[in-house]
Amino acid sequence: MSEENLLVICNNFPNQDNTFVGGIFVKEQVKHLKSYFDNVYVVSPIAYGMGYLRKTKHFNYQFENVQAFFPKYINNPLFWHYGRSMWVCLEARAIRSLIEKEHLNFDLIHAHFTWPSGAVGVKLKQNYSVPVVITEHTSNTVKKAIETKDRIFINTWNKADKIIRVKQSDISAFSHVRIPLQNVISIPNGYDSKKFHPIDIQKCRKLLKLPQDKKLILNVGNLYSEVKGHRYLIEAISQIITNRKDTLCIIIGAGKLRTTLEHQIHSLGLEDYVMLTGGKQHDEIPLWMNACDLFVLPSLRESFGVVQIEAMACGKPVVATRNGGSEEIVISDEYGLLAEPTDPDDLAKKILMALHRKWDREKILAYAERFTWENIAKEIRGVYSKV
Repeated sequence: MSEENLLVICNNFPNQDNTFVGGIFVKEQVKHLKSYFDNVYVVSPIAYGMGYLRKTKHFNYQFENVQAFFPKYINNPLFWHYGRSMWVCLEARAIRSLIEKEHLNFDLIHAHFTWPSGAVGVKLKQNYSVPVVITEHTSNTVKKAIETKDRIFINTWNKADKIIRVKQSDISAFSHVRIPLQNVISIPNGYDSKKFHPIDIQKCRKLLKLPQDKKLILNVGNLYSEVKGHRYLIEAISQIITNRKDTLCIIIGAGKLRTTLEHQIHSLGLEDYVMLTGGKQHDEIPLWMNACDLFVLPSLRESFGVVQIEAMACGKPVVATRNGGSEEIVISDEYGLLAEPTDPDDLAKKILMALHRKWDREKILAYAERFTWENIAKEIRGVYSKV
């Protein structure tokens, strides 16, 4: 019987010990897709110098039937403005060299993100005559590409055999650039049920050295962009503590905005009520999820926001903003509440409502189960079968 192999191309992919977590959701997906294939090859090209800027090192590694490769290639950020076709050619050339060197044979390409991985994937399709599936994860990038009728994005989508969109409400927009809607399928991201599941709250707080007598609010998200809405959450906390001082908000994430947020916390006198922990390894996040009473996602925009599902998988209710993605997750007030984005008053109101309310944990857990990677992988495998 002939082998069936999958080639995955992604902009970022974690290193072996997950100290670099970029593309962690791709790795989690691959872990559950690998059972459908003899071999899975993951290729995440890295431009020379990028490792230095990120302060990370990537070496090729293998787990079970998955091999991860990080070929180096020459690139220039200016290519985004003045030579995107050159960018694609350089990445594609690096991947072709790797394929030839490692003697990789594959039956299907799955690219994550249209740019640049999807564009590279459809270029490789010409060389290897295999179908290409693209999963598009971004929110604002897709919206802008459709509004401006971006030539490279449209050309890539037209050449792909199927497009998976994690955000269902976006699918109709593809018709504005004449992409056949039968080629666009909505499949969300998932969570690992072996990692994210209920654990005793007191036990988790003890392990993490967190107070047992506080209402803990948790947020997990990088501190690189204002789009995650951290400043509105901190403003909301300043209102919440006027009603109940037994509250502690924990923000997990690293990034350039940390200093700005520290100044905001200090100026509002919230040092005892907001904790910035810095980044944490993905394997540690379930402990923090289980230690909290409420998970909050105050983002201005989200394509999906799987972190909300991970919190629900631990039995926690969610307060999120109407950011484009959360509305597709918090579909009932039995699972959480929605607030207006950039509105700390409304966010504070919904957080207080959630803290006062008695939630049905079993209902939340049952709802989250539909998003396990096992279930999502079956849906993706169904797409592969069609192409």
